[in-house]
Amino acid sequence: MPYLKPAEQARLDAAIRAAEQACRAEISVYLGTVEGDQRDFATSLHNTMVLPSRSILIMVDPSRRIVEIVTGGHVRRTLTDEEAADAVAQMGAAFAEGDLAGGLVRGVQLLGEHALD
Repeated sequence: MPYLKPAEQARLDAAIRAAEQACRAEISVYLGTVEGDQRDFATSLHNTMVLPSRSILIMVDPSRRIVEIVTGGHVRRTLTDEEAADAVAQMGAAFAEGDLAGGLVRGVQLLGEHALD
């Protein structure tokens, strides 16, 4: 069973497109089961992106309540660890209220805003 309904997925896709256009970085969301060490798993996913140095990966495993953000070197010039942590906190607050899609959209928006080049 998918985690998001079609309308929620469309809303997330629109948020990703808008954030990517604004910050000129690739943004990807992985929503699913994480195997092994969460940081290693997230980093391996990030490394498969087209241009990892200009990419942001948001990885969420709802069943394990895991959220990881991995950023490339170019993105880290404008997106700080504190800003990424704030995005995780805001996503977590929405997730706790049962709003998975809303939390993801908000996280994408925040990361896109902070990663402006």
